[in-house]
Amino acid sequence: MRLRLNTAYFGKRAAIALAAVFLLASFAPRAWTQAGAIKIVVPYTPGSGPDILARLMAEQIGRTQGATVVVENRPGAGTVIGTESVERAAPDGHTVLLVANSFVINPPLKRASYDPTTSFEPVCYLAATPMVLVVLGSSPYRTLGDLVAAARAKPGELAFASGGPGSSLHVAIEVLKRAANISVTYVPYGGTAPAINALMGNHVAAVWADYPTVVSQLKSGTLRGLVTTSRARVASLPAVPTLGETGISNYAADIFYGVVAPAKTPPEVLTRLSAFFSSAVKAPDMPPKLAEQGLFPVGTCGAEFGAYLRRQVDEYSRIIREADITVK
Repeated sequence: MRLRLNTAYFGKRAAIALAAVFLLASFAPRAWTQAGAIKIVVPYTPGSGPDILARLMAEQIGRTQGATVVVENRPGAGTVIGTESVERAAPDGHTVLLVANSFVINPPLKRASYDPTTSFEPVCYLAATPMVLVVLGSSPYRTLGDLVAAARAKPGELAFASGGPGSSLHVAIEVLKRAANISVTYVPYGGTAPAINALMGNHVAAVWADYPTVVSQLKSGTLRGLVTTSRARVASLPAVPTLGETGISNYAADIFYGVVAPAKTPPEVLTRLSAFFSSAVKAPDMPPKLAEQGLFPVGTCGAEFGAYLRRQVDEYSRIIREADITVK
């Protein structure tokens, strides 16, 4: 008995199967995200700049990519608790970490055992914001020169504050102290907001602050900005010079916000994550939302962001070593 094959029938089946393969391939990124939510771990408190940025990204990615994106706040130990939780997470693209300067500062301060360049994979540098040295709007210090002169006249009597210790804002104070050869008392607070409250109560003379926390008070005149650590003047602070312009120091640094994934996350997964976050931060309606929070979009991803992180690790390690900054 011979079997006769219906080639037309099998040809039709093959065409259907091939079409299915192409259909599945076209939806691969979406299928990957729907297999489980993407969790952005934010090692900062709710309502902070990093938290606000993470939620803006989650909303944008969810709306445009059809992915489920959740934000989980895990503050504590100077961001180490949340950071190390992501270091231990499965490298499957479903858990990422929102990072800022503390990510590269903690290891040289011996507050963490992870390595920013090997324990994680770079995804995207999302946004940046200035660090600005502020005094009260009614303060007699109208320029950085005025403040430095007062500190030299009264060694150790003036108090400078920041969120910290061991934060990028604390580092900026130590850089200024060494460059200007002044002796001031450093007072650390749990964040910029309580440091500003101390300034309002005249308990400290100046605060090195992250711009998003003080943007409204600078606009109203309640606070006066003396200098920023940005490389160029900030467009929204045209009258505030950079530290480099003052001639006191060439130190330049912004607060950066980015996303990293656990080490050994597959390259194709990193590519998808980079595409999601890059598209979100570069969306046409995103710059005004970020500007409202004092943030400026960047959108540098992958290897370029990795190179930036390595430079930050080297720079902060050098400053911490030279300034002998320690955190108990």
